[in-house]
Amino acid sequence: NLPILSFLILLPSIGALFLFFTKSNNEKNFTIKYVALFTSLVNFVLSIYLNMSGARLFKGIMTVGFWTLLSRVLGMAREVLLYMLIGAGPVLGAFVVAFRLPNMFRRFFAEGAFNAAFVPLFSKRLEAQDNPIGFASQAMGGLAFALALLTALALIFMPALVWLTAQGFMGDARFDMAVEYGRVMFPYIFLISLSALLSGALNAQGRFAMAAAAPVFLNIIIICALCLGWVMNHAVIYYLIWAVPIAGVVQLAALWRAAQAAGLPIRLGRPSFSPEMRQLVRIALPAALANGVLQINLLVGQLVASQHPGAVSWLYGADRLYQLPLGVVGIAVGIVLLPELSRRLQAKDQTGAKQAFASATEITLALSLPAAMALCVVPYPFVSALFEHGATSHHDAQAMALATAIYGLGLPAFVLQKLLQPLYFAREDTRWPFRFALAGMGVNAALAVGLMPFIGWVAAAIATSLSAWAMVGLLFWGARGFDDILKPEAALKHRLLRMCIASLFLGVALYGIQFFISPAITSVSGRIFYALFLVMAGAGLYLWMGERLKAFSLQEIKASFKKH
Repeated sequence: NLPILSFLILLPSIGALFLFFTKSNNEKNFTIKYVALFTSLVNFVLSIYLNMSGARLFKGIMTVGFWTLLSRVLGMAREVLLYMLIGAGPVLGAFVVAFRLPNMFRRFFAEGAFNAAFVPLFSKRLEAQDNPIGFASQAMGGLAFALALLTALALIFMPALVWLTAQGFMGDARFDMAVEYGRVMFPYIFLISLSALLSGALNAQGRFAMAAAAPVFLNIIIICALCLGWVMNHAVIYYLIWAVPIAGVVQLAALWRAAQAAGLPIRLGRPSFSPEMRQLVRIALPAALANGVLQINLLVGQLVASQHPGAVSWLYGADRLYQLPLGVVGIAVGIVLLPELSRRLQAKDQTGAKQAFASATEITLALSLPAAMALCVVPYPFVSALFEHGATSHHDAQAMALATAIYGLGLPAFVLQKLLQPLYFAREDTRWPFRFALAGMGVNAALAVGLMPFIGWVAAAIATSLSAWAMVGLLFWGARGFDDILKPEAALKHRLLRMCIASLFLGVALYGIQFFISPAITSVSGRIFYALFLVMAGAGLYLWMGERLKAFSLQEIKASFKKH
């Protein structure tokens, strides 16, 4: 018999397949139907995985990287439906502001500060068999109490929270909508934070698959809810906002079931401020401050954007688009290369650390430079293929393309931060990255607020990219005393220069393709296939030119991934 959870996951697959084979084939329905078909296939694979997790084949396939990448792809499918069915208008803007409230606090209570402190302490107790379940249960009880109090206060003072994060909404319908949506979705923070604690416990035991798969549930349920609202001809926004807490329940149930099966019978313990909990809070507080800096940067951009109709939705769409290559590069760097860098630094192997850092730098820039070039030169075809459907107009797509191009300028900086920060963390130095984050926050706020009167909502995107480069500069400056690890060899310098030349060649080629082909693309299906063609043609041209210039060797890259 199928487990209840797996059966509940399989049900949306049946509904999505029904949706695919019904409705007409006009252009308005084209994208929705194929997103539904893709979601049904993902659900089907996930339901099989839950029932065959012991099989050797699935143990090899369902890795952290696979689930992370799948979550990114499903998240993009979710955004496609959001912009098609709701559009880049006041309703979506209100949803974005309301949805960011639980996600903002999530950085503190979920995968952010609390979990960063909980996992090491739990791991030590688990290894020493020092009552790890009792510690985890006590931590869950304390966390649940704090979250319940936070949720109650947020529901009462939701108008004040919306005013603090989107002052430009005052005086129009967006404010009331954001308050209404926020009160429905904010309890998600309670559910997802408890889920994160269970994920941390599973990770400490070496069980990564379900913890990595949990975010996929949110995207699947939102996609199915949007499709259901569309089929029923109802206001899809209400299906959307109620799907968020429902997804939280499903995520918590899935992780609780996985924890029980793994021999971790964690329960809600009685909250108490014991010495163990005081130690947990003491470790979590610095991480909370660092995460708070990042969230303030996001809020500054949102405050600026809220002053202009539609700008919150435009920036949100552009953010989701550039996050896709950033996520893929982050997987390659974080999972494949940087753990080796950290181990070598901790082992005092400076020569090996320098080699690992050089390899990480090469792979990082080889992936991020062409992605940044494509986003800067031809952002509109990608935005149009993904978002210019249904309620999202051509004007909205053009605005999102502009923001995407600006974010593309900052993409290499975002991935370089992922490369440089472990140099500090491996030396147990968290103070300087925090100070640099504060400086970056100041740059971001000054640029966003200072430029807004002159260039409008675009100031938020410019400030984000420029502050990212300022952060990279500070990280480089601070790491100048880390032996000679940042001093590249002559061969690496030559390769990086050739990567830049290959990326410039890619930009010229993509611009030429767009100049000659774009005017002939008019249909929805044509825009989608044109964007896919740009991705494949761009990848082929970049790899060809990189090989010709000897910027990199495909054989060496393949060998590096096989090795790690």
